[in-house]
Amino acid sequence: MSLKLVEEWDKIFPKSALVDHSKVTFRNRYGIVLAADMYVPKDSVGKLPALAVSGPFGAVKEQCSGLYAQHMAERGYLTIAFDPSFTGESGGEVRRVASPDINTEDFCAAVDFLSTCERVDPEKIGIIGICGFGSMAINAAAQDTRIKATVAVTMYDMTRVAREGYFGSSNTPEARRKLREEMNAQRTEDYRNGTYKRAGGVIDPLPEDIPWFVKEYHSFYKTPRGFHARSGNSTDGWNFTSNLPFINMPFLLMSPEITAPVLIIHGEKAHSRYFSEGAFEKMTGVKPEPGVTTKVGNKELLIIPGATHVDLYDDVKAIIPYDKMAQFFKESM
Repeated sequence: MSLKLVEEWDKIFPKSALVDHSKVTFRNRYGIVLAADMYVPKDSVGKLPALAVSGPFGAVKEQCSGLYAQHMAERGYLTIAFDPSFTGESGGEVRRVASPDINTEDFCAAVDFLSTCERVDPEKIGIIGICGFGSMAINAAAQDTRIKATVAVTMYDMTRVAREGYFGSSNTPEARRKLREEMNAQRTEDYRNGTYKRAGGVIDPLPEDIPWFVKEYHSFYKTPRGFHARSGNSTDGWNFTSNLPFINMPFLLMSPEITAPVLIIHGEKAHSRYFSEGAFEKMTGVKPEPGVTTKVGNKELLIIPGATHVDLYDDVKAIIPYDKMAQFFKESM
């Protein structure tokens, strides 16, 4: 399958004069062709350390992941920011369906591509997952020994939130049963109709009583700050039934067996901070003090003072620790 890729610059962030940019494609082991933006330090020579970047969940590479990739390329890394299967410019039918297995595989397929790229040192490949793709990055690191270091930023554990609801609000067998019944009924309707109901992106307009963190998402995805026409979060969202497999899939199950370094970055004031703290505890067996930076061996939980979840999506507050990430990868790979 050949993809039709947009050649003009259509990112939410300005193009850097310090890097060269191009579009690339690669195939995952399910046969889906993925689209990516490649960023290479300008005037670089020889083989470079490389990073694959994706997320947030429901975003596209023209938003946060591309921004991170470009910044890391400015710091000496060959980077790719890719659209996950079924989203953005990547292939896969039906559109806007999420899969805990396939989306984890997307990271591993990016490692396939980088491992065989002539400009990359295959022994120096890392990954960065943002928001929901932070948990998928950790899942990928638990299975792919070629990944030498992993960063998860402002992480959502997508399987935990599907299974328990926000803050454990629906963490009962009865609540899960009701959710399964609703989504399975929609599966029947989708099959009957030959179409797939969308769950909706970030709600717009905002009701008065909406939680503050939803207002945060709106301030990014639904405004010129972060809107992109190919982003599900900016438009009509994922397919309604996408959450079904996430309920049964524990992303962090094998994370204690990750021997490579992992850096988890989260904002002190983020509603989602408990996902990163839970991931760190699962990996290390050490429960961190809430909101406190903690390091155990080659695993680190870095808390950014005062930062919220969406503050780590872009450079509006200039608090994303790119230099820290660059140093982490340099020391780890």
